[in-house]
Amino acid sequence: MRASAVTDEVLAGWVADGCERAVQLVADLDDERMVGPLLPTVNPLLWEIGHLAWFQERFVLRDACGEDPILPFADALYDSGAIPHDTRWRLALPSRAETVAYMRAVAERVAERVLRPDATDVLRHFARYTVHHYDTHTEAFTYTRQGLAYPAPELPGLTDAPAPKGGGALTGDVRLDGGRFVLGALMSDPFVYDNEKWAHEIRVEPFTIARAPVTQAEFAAFVEAGGYTDTRLWGDQGAWLAATGATRPLYWRPTADGGWQRRHFDRWLDLEPDVPVTHVCWWEADAYCRWAGRRLPTEAEWEFAATGGGHADYPWGEDAPTAERAATDWRGVGPADVGTCADGDGPSGCRHVIGNVWEWTASDFTAYPNFERDAYAENSEQFFGRRKVLRGGSWATRGRFVRTTMRNYFPQDRRDILGGLRTCAVSP
Repeated sequence: MRASAVTDEVLAGWVADGCERAVQLVADLDDERMVGPLLPTVNPLLWEIGHLAWFQERFVLRDACGEDPILPFADALYDSGAIPHDTRWRLALPSRAETVAYMRAVAERVAERVLRPDATDVLRHFARYTVHHYDTHTEAFTYTRQGLAYPAPELPGLTDAPAPKGGGALTGDVRLDGGRFVLGALMSDPFVYDNEKWAHEIRVEPFTIARAPVTQAEFAAFVEAGGYTDTRLWGDQGAWLAATGATRPLYWRPTADGGWQRRHFDRWLDLEPDVPVTHVCWWEADAYCRWAGRRLPTEAEWEFAATGGGHADYPWGEDAPTAERAATDWRGVGPADVGTCADGDGPSGCRHVIGNVWEWTASDFTAYPNFERDAYAENSEQFFGRRKVLRGGSWATRGRFVRTTMRNYFPQDRRDILGGLRTCAVSP
């Protein structure tokens, strides 16, 4: 069975797990931190966990099953399409205990409906859709905690897991001959998002791509060489630099001895040279490439490299990620050295294609030629032409969520997300 195809029993377990992981990720935060400051890139966490339950209830219990709402007033509180972002801090929300009770009540009902003999494919689809909605938001909880300098989350068995073995650097490139390639999701794939629809044949020209993502040591060389002061390296002629005043990656600071530290949640760590650089925006990734005489891959090149030109959920095949294959699921509560996870190498020889750090591509987020909108129309279409594509997942991404065809997408100036980069040679 493909990793992306699941039984009803597994899906019901995912429903419960998605809810509980969200609860775990905020369990240690006090009431003040559950609201937090009003910022354009985050939500108040108390609102956000309630929104997750509302979304699941709406699409599964109400739309797919035709049931009445558990909370009659939930639409007025948690509908993200109707409630302006800044308004979410001014709502009279249920308490944390009441919100968690609502989350669990919804999850229990959804899991029970999935296991009924008369469960429909529509119900199953939306149950899974809402599980992955949980997955996207719980990753957002992680970088919200990072951005607000909250302590790292504690997830027994994951955040206290030992570091992956075989660390260190992984240098060099792989040469791929390219050719005809089917980009996107197949109609036979068990679960996809609308922006992956549908597979279409394209031609990928020969290209050369790095075996590993760009490391902190490599990016530090760019910073120290004056990369943030040379506007010739910046595709917008330095407009982003002028607007932000940035002189280095978002969570970095210089040390007295000429080195660097990065803030990891609420702690400052000496820069780990072989860990991939994280929390850089597209402008920073593009400028680094220009300084290094390299370029970002297109998303077609990225997907081709991930699978060697074939079609599979993961570079290694269809089995789910493990700690030996990928840095996902909060294992170790941070990114891993690029030399780890050798078992995750795909046919091309690239490593950490899945997990560790989302990788910016050169591609604009646009519709595929045969795009087909999902029932949740707000997922993709409103962002076409306004964002850049990232691929591959991060250390905080659920392994059940990420796939080689999955397209993530953020504005070019977002630095708070778990984004990094992998480079290509300019000439094939």
